[in-house]
Amino acid sequence: MKEGLLVVISGASGTGKGTVCASLFKEEAKLAFSVSATTRSPREGEVDGVNYYFLSKEKFEEMIEAGEFLEWAKVYDNYYGTPLKKVKERLKNGEDVLLEIDVQGALNVMKLMPDGVFIFLLPPSMEELERRIKGRGTETEESLKKRLGAAKAEIALGEKYTYIVVNDTVDKAVSDIRAILAAERLKTIRNAECFEELGR
Repeated sequence: MKEGLLVVISGASGTGKGTVCASLFKEEAKLAFSVSATTRSPREGEVDGVNYYFLSKEKFEEMIEAGEFLEWAKVYDNYYGTPLKKVKERLKNGEDVLLEIDVQGALNVMKLMPDGVFIFLLPPSMEELERRIKGRGTETEESLKKRLGAAKAEIALGEKYTYIVVNDTVDKAVSDIRAILAAERLKTIRNAECFEELGR
């Protein structure tokens, strides 16, 4: 069985990662969402193994020590991470696995699984990014400045990714990502059996 693609999508806050990824799942039946692990308590309606793997802090720290995460981070008082074994199992089963993670997490994944498909979402402009963040209505002037400063720092790291996609409209961004995935699936290195079948 042909191994699946590991697809990593990142972008600064306000670039629309969540919206783009949700639309991508509707279009790409073969794409599987990577379930993260966390030490936070389940919210109402959340199911272990579906929304997250809910772990104790002790168990999570044991897994960090054993190198069992593809990437992990501590956000406020809780840990979040991507279990390496689960991702590898799904890839081996031929599933394409999507990680929607921040830049720091993606840089760690690049070290462990450099053959992944790394896609960075860019806003059409910084002005548009500011407009989108303001549109949420959750930012003070001070927090807006901090968020935009953090966004600029993250965007600078986007050069380390394999591909960039400008999220001007969700449909166009999804179309561009699907084109990337189609090209990746057609790479010679992923289709050696074609030559074998033709009696190379």
